[in-house]
Parts: sequence; structure tokens; C-alpha cells
Amino acid sequence: MLELVFLCVLVVLTPCHSLSHSPVTCQDLDGVGSLNTTCTLNSNLRFDSDVNIYGTGNLNILAHVLVDCLVEGCMITFNVSGTIHVNQSARIVAGSVILSAINLTMESNSSIYTTALGGPPPSQTSGTPVGEDGAGGGHGGRGASCVESDVSTYWGGDVYSWSSLDDPWSYGSEGGVKLNAGGKGGGRVRLMLKDTMMLDGSVSADGGDSGEEGGGGSGGSIFIHAVKLKGYGKISASGGRGWGGGGGGRISLDCYSIQEDVRVLVHGGASIGCPKNAGAAGTYFNKELSSLRVGNDNMTTETETPLLDFPTRPPWSNIYVDNHAKVLVPLLWTRMQVRGQISLYRGSSIVFGLSNFPVSEFELVAEELLMSDSVIKVYGALRLVTKILLMLNSVIKIDGEGNPAVPPSILEVRNLVVLTENSIITSNANLGVYGQGMLTLTGPGDAIKGQRLSLSQFYNVTIGPGSILQAPLDDDESKNAVTHTLCESKTCPIDLISPPDDCHVNYTVSFSLQICRVEDILVSGIVKGSIIQIHRARTVVVTDGGRISASEFGCSGGLGKGLYSNGAGSGAGHGGRGGSGIFNERVCNGGHTYGDPDFPCELGSGAESPDKSYGNVIGGGMIVIGSIHFPLLTLNLRGSLSSDGQSLGKPIMNGNRSLVGGVGGGSGGTILLFLQMLQLSKNSSLSVRGGRGGPLGGGGGGGGRLHFHWDMLHTGDEYFPVATVKGSISNRGGSGDNRGRFGEEGTMTGKKCPKGLYGTFCLECPIGTFKNVEGSDKRLCTPCPPEHLPSRAKFVYVRGGVSEPFCPYKCVSDKYRLPNCYTPLEELVYTFGGPFPCALILSCVVVVLGLLLSTLSIKFLRSSFYGASSIEHESTHCLPHLLSLSEVRGAKSDVTQTHAYRMYFMGPNTFREPWHLPYSRPHAIIEMVYEDAFNRFIDETNSTAAYDWWEGSVHSILSVLANPCAWSWKQWRRRRKIHRLQEYVKSQYDHSCLRSCRSRALYKGMKLGATPDLMVAYVDFFLGGDEKRVDMVSIIQKRFPMCILFGGDGSYMSPYSLHSDALLTNLLGQHIPPSVWHRFVAGLNAQLRTVRHGSIRSALLPVIRWVNSHGNPQLEFHGVRIELGWFQATASGYYQLGILVFVGDFPLNTVNQSISFSRSDDESPRNSSTCPSNSLMELQQNLIQPGHGLSRKRINGGINGGLINEISIQSLDYRRDLLHPVSLLLNNTRPVGRQDTLLRLISILLLADLSVTILALLQFYWVSLAAFLAILLILPLSLLCPFPAGLNALLSKEIRRASLTRIYALWNATSVTNVVMAFICGVIHSGFFSDQLSDKTNIWTAIRDDDKWWVLPTILLLIKWIQARFLDWHVANLEVADYSLLCPDPDTFWAYESGT
Repeated sequence: MLELVFLCVLVVLTPCHSLSHSPVTCQDLDGVGSLNTTCTLNSNLRFDSDVNIYGTGNLNILAHVLVDCLVEGCMITFNVSGTIHVNQSARIVAGSVILSAINLTMESNSSIYTTALGGPPPSQTSGTPVGEDGAGGGHGGRGASCVESDVSTYWGGDVYSWSSLDDPWSYGSEGGVKLNAGGKGGGRVRLMLKDTMMLDGSVSADGGDSGEEGGGGSGGSIFIHAVKLKGYGKISASGGRGWGGGGGGRISLDCYSIQEDVRVLVHGGASIGCPKNAGAAGTYFNKELSSLRVGNDNMTTETETPLLDFPTRPPWSNIYVDNHAKVLVPLLWTRMQVRGQISLYRGSSIVFGLSNFPVSEFELVAEELLMSDSVIKVYGALRLVTKILLMLNSVIKIDGEGNPAVPPSILEVRNLVVLTENSIITSNANLGVYGQGMLTLTGPGDAIKGQRLSLSQFYNVTIGPGSILQAPLDDDESKNAVTHTLCESKTCPIDLISPPDDCHVNYTVSFSLQICRVEDILVSGIVKGSIIQIHRARTVVVTDGGRISASEFGCSGGLGKGLYSNGAGSGAGHGGRGGSGIFNERVCNGGHTYGDPDFPCELGSGAESPDKSYGNVIGGGMIVIGSIHFPLLTLNLRGSLSSDGQSLGKPIMNGNRSLVGGVGGGSGGTILLFLQMLQLSKNSSLSVRGGRGGPLGGGGGGGGRLHFHWDMLHTGDEYFPVATVKGSISNRGGSGDNRGRFGEEGTMTGKKCPKGLYGTFCLECPIGTFKNVEGSDKRLCTPCPPEHLPSRAKFVYVRGGVSEPFCPYKCVSDKYRLPNCYTPLEELVYTFGGPFPCALILSCVVVVLGLLLSTLSIKFLRSSFYGASSIEHESTHCLPHLLSLSEVRGAKSDVTQTHAYRMYFMGPNTFREPWHLPYSRPHAIIEMVYEDAFNRFIDETNSTAAYDWWEGSVHSILSVLANPCAWSWKQWRRRRKIHRLQEYVKSQYDHSCLRSCRSRALYKGMKLGATPDLMVAYVDFFLGGDEKRVDMVSIIQKRFPMCILFGGDGSYMSPYSLHSDALLTNLLGQHIPPSVWHRFVAGLNAQLRTVRHGSIRSALLPVIRWVNSHGNPQLEFHGVRIELGWFQATASGYYQLGILVFVGDFPLNTVNQSISFSRSDDESPRNSSTCPSNSLMELQQNLIQPGHGLSRKRINGGINGGLINEISIQSLDYRRDLLHPVSLLLNNTRPVGRQDTLLRLISILLLADLSVTILALLQFYWVSLAAFLAILLILPLSLLCPFPAGLNALLSKEIRRASLTRIYALWNATSVTNVVMAFICGVIHSGFFSDQLSDKTNIWTAIRDDDKWWVLPTILLLIKWIQARFLDWHVANLEVADYSLLCPDPDTFWAYESGT
């Protein structure tokens, strides 16, 4: 309005110029300069007719200059070769404006203004409305008409100049008359620029406003040709405001580059009479891009912009309809084809066809169809061909009015279809959606619906949560139109069972909803219809909440229709008979069954109601997935698949408002599945249930029919389960109301199963049964005959079931071996005829070989020992140990005369506590040695006697791994240690501690020796001969009482023994005849060998009694008395046993009575040894009572210890080694004689031990490799070493046979640990085996047979125990060859002394 006022002021003030047809100069325009250089217009110009100004220079219109021609249709033309510059607020006003230049610059607020200045529109057009309704004028868009109050079904002026859409040059039309004339139409603008247009002002050809007195004028035409269009200005050809708004004009821009900030407006004018129905939008055509935009600038309208025809050579690139624009394609047939997009945005719409003639056919071809908050409505049929269809809150509605003459609508989208946010594609006729990519219904409100619907050729179809795929529509008329031909037919449509390869939709097909040639189908929403067919698909997945349903989409009547008679309504029948309806004692029988249960292909039936006002109850529809030739690969059902009958829950009343009987329920429909695999997950459902009967007394509908037609039922090793069923499958009938009867159960069948399989899902026959005929009845699976089933066997699972009468079996454990399920040991046993024959054969072989081995052993034994008869030989070999490293043969008498004292090493000579000499000098050698030098000698000797750390480590390792080897290692290191000590004393030490010069010079003052068992070592001190006579006599007189320590430690390998070498024999031979002494030593050793340190109190008592009864009476006759004692206790509690030899003229009876051991139990050798000085005084006090003439030194010689008698032995301390696993198997016993028989038995037992060991290892190798290795390696080699150790002992020719036999016995005892491990492994195996036996068949027999695992370990343990006893006797026979040594009568014992 301000622009019009300003224009009127300028018109009044501006003088009018009338130019002749001669060329116009710059001066004619009151300008400065020349048109051939630069012409500057600095004052207003007004023309009264057309003007054509041209030149070869530039044109500059200064600010606020007005150039106008206000005559309608007046044309102003500026044609220059240079640049046109329109400065700020300058204006060019005329009906038509043509500017031609290289560049055009329009500064801010400048304008080219042709609004409401248009001339008459082209002839034979209807742009100006007729009548006096005040309708708007039309041009690019129709003018609005407000005949009705709000929404008009009419329009004002019509469109024209469609053919010049890309190059418009028409005036806008005048608005219709109401009270006065309507607004004028817009003018024309043509700008022809060779380069750039800089637009910061405006170019307008709007229609004129008329207010309430008339309709608004329509917009004019604007055409701009330039290379570049820049700036922030506006180009407008909008309709004028009026009672009815004028339609938009036409704009065409032929520009290579257009800046987005330039606004282009072609909207219709506002309607005062109907604010929601503005004039229709005009057209904006981008000629460079060949794209059309129809936009109404968000002005709401019901008036369309007709698009009449579309070019095809070449087609447009894009069509944009936005901002509430309404586009109409009013032709009966048209093809809208573009190379790019067809886009509808923000409330826009396209209507194809006319509502009064819904038989049109339209073809829409584009690369992409994009819709947002928009509508496409088609009256007739639509064929859409595009690559991408995206819909956001949009609708495509196809209205064919159900006319069979209307061809099916086809939406062919090759790549992608996405519907989201309540987008809907709906058709009340046939609809096909084809593609090659993906179709996705995203979520709630998204839907594709049709009377008949076909989706085909997509790679993937996704029905999102809350979205719907449906055909037919919900109204009863649509349902009846689809189902009426099938409801009364007894034949199955062939196109449902074997559909054609080409997926098409028309009125002749049987299905209502088809999904065809789709690879993968994902259903999270709802797919529902009367006859749903999924054909030539690969997988169908129905997720949680997803549903494929034909429930209540079947027949309202049908072959099994339920009746309504006398107020009672019966249920419909199908797979099961319908339930009878009962009301007031009146009964109406239910509908009959129909169809083939093995190949169902029928719709469910409905039930009658009292009258049509209530409508019939509808049965279930039909769902067919797959086909005979193209079965579905996988149906993964986590939601529901249903075809249930309808239930009528509301009561029925007659005219007087009283209740009448209820209507029966509809029958279940049909679900026919052609599948290769079914996965029915937990909480999923597959149902063809009948509907419930209505109140009162309505009968329930019968169940429907469900059939699984399996494809490729593999058998044998190629079998795989075709169904995994965890959800529910229901074919039950509907419940009756009140007294109404329940409908009968429907049918559920499957394809006949091949051999080995049974049931609806063709499962494998249960284990232990076979099926050798075709069929699905479980009773065809016959139990397998048990005659040939071994006791340790069970029937096994066979892939694909068992199809022959012979049923495969396997052993209850993989450790058994087919065919008899024997262990390897049992196979060996049964190879020789069974347990008893095999045991007999093995026993005979062992006995024969044992006799041969014993014969050879006896031969070696006799040739080695029994030829000797001398006393010395017997006494030497009565206790065969390792040879003494210190034994000096043929000792001379001068050595005996010069011997002064024997100093014993303390300690057990172990790696933890090696030998060591005490630092205190004995009384006998105090005058013989220097104290300091003697102490240094003790230090060096003890250092030499100590072991290295690695020696103890090796011993510890061997003690764990192989105890006999540890003993051998200890003896070897002891022997090496003795050699070192002897070498040290003999040659390395200079004897500097001796006072005798002669002894130091000759190295003869000290000698080191040891017992044969290497348990006791000593240093003998000798006089040098250069001492004083008095000293020599004094030293020799101190020899007695003499302590002689026992060798050994009371263990099995080292029993106690008294070793009397030549030196001791010669020393005592001065008082006792050698034969008496040898006899005493042999008898004492025979008694000592049975003394065990672990039970020393009880074992030593017989020795004390033997000494008192056999030894001392004979020795006292020669002036000698022997007493047992313990000596040299160490800090660790170790002490040594020995004898104390008394000789001389003291009263023996007094000594016998006075020498006692009266300490309490807590003053044991172990306890007292911790305080050597105190214990020594106590022991010396206890050795002899005060008042005797003998001194303490005379009795004990300076050695700490005590005497042992029958009283003091009770307080003697000792250690029990209760943890030693073989302590009960190793004992030194008395000889039993019968050496030859004993050797034969030992040989037999040795071979039996080896045989049973091998058999036991074989047995436990069968149990498990871990058990085998555990038994064999718990103590490595202990289980197999007894045999070579036994052979070595039995076949030895040397005097070491007793020692080797002890080693053999030690190996035998050590191997008991391996036997115990065998028992442990057996117990573990038994418990584990019984837990693993899940099959109860033959379980007790298998457990009973496997309980015999303990037999061989028990036999082996018994053999080892017997061997241990025999070996103990054998060692006793070897070590005590003279049995008279054990005579209980002393006279008989000493009677052999003279003979010996």
C-alpha cells in the first residue's frame, strides 16, 4: 500500500514526456552524458506511451529517480550494450518492462514495478472470473472463490499460458466484480542480461489488491536471463488480495547461478471472504535446471494450481510443490516424468484426476519422490516409477471406488521405500508395490492398505513396530468383495498353492495380500488380511509384538456356517465342529467340518445373527506361506501368527429391550505353511482358534486347520531338525457362553515323515526305537529288540532316526570298546577264555618262570656263601653290610699295646646333621694332646665332615621321587665323606695336636675308621712310644670302662649292630678268649637286628634280658661285664646306643646293683641333651652311686650318656615316624629257615607282582590317561623298579645280597604309594562315572561291572604285603645263618662256642 501511495505522489509531481519514434538521446531523457558512453538520469521521467531506449554505453539511474508509464500495458524498454545501474530507491514503473544489458545492478529499495499495471490477458482465456462473487483472477494459479463460507468447491479465474511456462509473457487477469471492479492483473518483466544481475531491490509483477469490493488480480509474468543472479532482493509475481485472492503469476529464471538469498514468490493472494482459501500458487520455473516449483508461501488454500501437460523430450529435472501449494493434474491420462526429484513439502498436495470421474490413469516417473507433511491423491489408477520413495507424515491415497474397470495401481520403487511418522499409502482398489531394494514401514501410524495388495521383488520388507500392512480394508463390503468367491467353494484355488511366477495383482487372483519374491521379511508391526500369501520369499521373521493375522477376516457365512434358531446361536465349524448353542432349553447344532486336514485351503466360516443390523460373526481367514515349488527357507516366529474366528461379546436384545440368545463364535481359519525350517520362540503363538460364543448361550466356534508342508526332509546323516518349538500352538475350539457348548478342536497336521522320523514336525524317533515305514504317527516308532544289547551298552542317538530294526548302540563310556563293550584288559582276559581260565594260565606261567628264576638264584646263593665254615667268616657275614672303609686286617700286637683311646663322632651322619667331634678332650688323652692344637684339629675335621648344600637338595628331591635312590645317594655320599676324612687324618693333617714327637713324625698317632654301615665313625689315638713310663701306664689304665657304640640307627636299612674290628678283638682278647668274644658279638647282633628305633622301649628289653642271661654270666667268668647304654646325645635329640665294657678288680656285684638309671621321664636323652654340661653331671652321678671306689671318669671315660636297664628303659626317649607310608611293611625279623622254598616263593611273587602291575596299569590307562600317569608318576619308577631290583637281589653272587634284598624290599614298600593312588583314582572314577550315566538303561549293570576296578589293586597290595614278609624272612636267613645264635638256653648257646 505504501508503494502505491508513493507511486501516486510521483505521478503527480513528474512531468509527462512524449517521445517521437526518432532515436532517443540522453538529453531527451533530461540526463547527463550519452547513451553511447554513460547516460546518467538524475530526474524523474514519465511517459505516456511505449518507449524504446537503446545505446551502446551505460545507463545510470540515480537514487530516488522515478521512470514510469502509468498507462495500462505501457512498455518501457532499455537496450544498452553496457551496464544498467539502478541506484537506491530508484524505480521503473510500467505495464511491461524490458531491460537488456551486460550487467544489471539494483541497489536496496530500488524496484522494477509492474504490479496491477497489466494489460489485457491473452484472448480466449478465462483468467478473469465471471459473475459477481468477487473471485480472484487466474494466471499461473487459479483465483480463489468464496462461494461457500470457508472451504470452496469452486474457483475463480482459471490458468492460462501453460505452454509458455519457461518463457512467460502474459499479463495477469483482473479480479472478479463484487461491489466494484476487482484488482488489476500484474504486468510483465523481461530482463535480458549477458552476465550478472545484482539484485538488492525488487522485481514485481503482482496482481492488484481490491479489498472487500472485488477479487484480487492475478500475478503477471517475469522472465530473467543472466549468467549469475546475486543479492538479497525479491522477485515476485504473487496474486492480489481481495474478497477472493488472485492466483499467482508465472516466473521463469534462466540463470546459470542463483544465489539462495534471492526470494522468488508466486503465491496466491489472500482471500478476505475465505481466509483459509487463498489464491492458488503460480509457477516458478528454473529454465537452466528445467525444474518447476509451485509454492504458496505457507498461505492456506483449497484452490489448485493445474498442471496441464509435461514435456518428455527432454523431461524436466525436478518438480517441487511446497508451502501449502495445491497442484491438480486434471487429465484423464497423463505422464508426469522428471529426471530428478518430485518433492512435496509442508502441507502441499498433488491431485490426479477428477473426483467425479475416478477412472483416470496417471503415470508418475522420477528418480526420487520425496514427501513431507504432504498428500498425493489419485482418482483412478496410479503408476509410479521411481528409485526412491520417502514419506514423512504424508499420504498417498488412491480412490478407484472399487471399480473393476480401473486397472491396478502400481508403485514401482526400485531402490528404497521408507514410510515414517504416520505415513500412509492406501487404495480402495488393487494396489501393487514393486521394487528391488528395501521397503520399510518405520513405526506407529505407518501403513500400506488396499483392497488387494501385492508387495513384490524387494530384497527386504520391514514392517516396523505399530505399522500396518493390510488388505482388504476394514469395512465389511471390502472383506466380502475379496472372500465371497471362496466362501462357498470346495475347491482350492490353484494360484494359492502354486502361484504364477509373475507377481501381479488384479481382480481375478485369490489372495487379498501377497508378498512375493521378497528375500527377507521382518514383521514387528501388523500384517493382516483375509487371504495372506507369502510367496517365493527366503526368510520371514516375526519379532516380539509382531503379528501376521487373518483373524476375523474370513467368511461371514461359509460351508460350516453357524446357525441362529429360536434364540440359540451355534458356533461355526471348520477343522472341528462348532459348539451347539443353548438358550431356554432350545438347542441349535454347531456348524459342520469341511476341508482336507492333510492339505487345508479354506476360509473359516461365520455364524448367523438374529438380523442384519447386528451383522454376522466372521470366521478366520487364510494364511499361506510358501508354495509347493518354492517353500520358505525359514519362518522365525517370536510374535504371533493367527487365523482365529471372531467372538461376539455383546449381548443381543430384541425390540422390547429383552435379551435373546447369543450368537455363536466364528470358526478358525487356515494356516498353510510350506517350509524348510520353523523356529517358534518362547512367548510366541501360532493359532487357528475358534471364536467364543456370545451371551447368552452361544456355542463356541470350531478350531481351524493348521498344516506344515515340509520341504526337503533329509534323512540319515543329512538330517537336521525342521522345527524348534518353544512357543504355543493352538487349534482349540472356542468356549461356549453359559450352557453353550465348546467348539471342537481343529486339526494340526504335517507332511508324512520318511523312515526314522515321526510327528507333525518330523522329529527323530526316540532313542531305542526304529521306524521303517512312512507316516507321522508316533506309534510307528517301534522299540528296538534288546537281545543283542551288551550289558555296558545303551542305544544311541542316530541322526535322522533309525530306519532299520537293528538299532545302533554304544558303550556307556567311550573307554569301552565295541562290539562287546569290554575294557582293553577285559578284551585280553576274554581272549584267553574269560577271567578264570586267564587267571589259571597266567598263574601257571608265573609259577613256571618263578621256579626257573628261583633255581638260578639258589645256585648263585650256594656258590657264594654256603661253602665257608670258619668262625670268622660266619661272624663277618652274619650281618652283611657295605664293607668297612676302616677295617684294618692283621693288627699287630704293638698297635694293640699302644692304643690309648677311641673317640667317636657325634650325630647321625645325615645331610642335615653331619658327623662332628666334641670339643671336650676325653680324660684318656688329656696328657697326649695339646688343647689349642686339638681344638683346631676338631674344627678342621668337623668342617671336612660337613656336606654341601646341593647334596642335601638332591637327597630331598630323591626322597620325594624315589626313596630307595635317596638311600643309595646318601650311602654313596657317606662313603665319599669317609674317604675324605681318612685321607685328611692320614696324610693332610700334620698331627700337630699330639705331644709325642715320634707320633707327629711318623703320622701314626691317630687313625680314622667307621663301621661298615657308615653310621658310626671314630678316631683311634695311639701312644708314640716316647712318652714317660708313668704317663703310658696311666693312659693304658684309663682304657676301661670302654664304650663301644652300635652301628646303625634302628631303621630297616641300618639295623643296630656291634662291629668288633681286629683292634677291639685284640684289646678285649687280653681279658676274654677271642672265641667267646666273637660268639657274644654274633649273638648280640642277632638280638639287635630286630630292634626298631620307633619302638625301642619294647624292642630293647629282650636284648637287655639276653645280655643278662646269656652274655654277662659267661663274660663275668673272665672278669668282664657288659652293660647297655646310650651315649653322645646331640642338640637335635639324636643319641647312639652301645655297650659299656667293665674289666678289672672292682666288685662286679656292686656295680651290677649300684649302676642304675633312676631319672624321671622328662629327663630323657632327647631332653637332657639340650644342656650337655648339666646332663653330663647328671649322667655321671647316675652311672655310679657315691661311696664306690671307682671314679666317674673311670666308668664313662668322659662320654656323656647313661646305662639302660629294665627300669631306666621306660624313660628312654625316641621318635615315632608315623608318616612313613611303608613303615609297617619293612621289619627286621628272626630267620625262619627253609631258604630254598622262600626263594621260590619270592621269585613267583616277583613275577606275579610284575604281571599284576602291568595289568593294573592297563586297566587304569583305560580309566583315563590322567589316572594312568598319576599312578605311574606319583612316585616315579616306584611301580616298575621292584622287578629289576628283585632280579638284582636274587641273582647277585656277592656278599651284598642282603643289602640288595633290602633295597628290593624298600622299592616294594615304596610302590605301595602308587597302589594307594590307584585306589584313589578308582574311587574318583567310580563317583564320576556314576554321575555321568544319564541313561538309566543298564545303568546298574554298568556300575556293577565297573565296581571291579578294585580287584587288581587289591591283589597287587596283597602281593606286595606278602612279598614284604617273605623278603624280611629272606634277609633274616641271609644275615643270621647260624640259628644257634637264637637259642633261648644259655648253655646251649655257649655249647656251640667251642665247636665254632
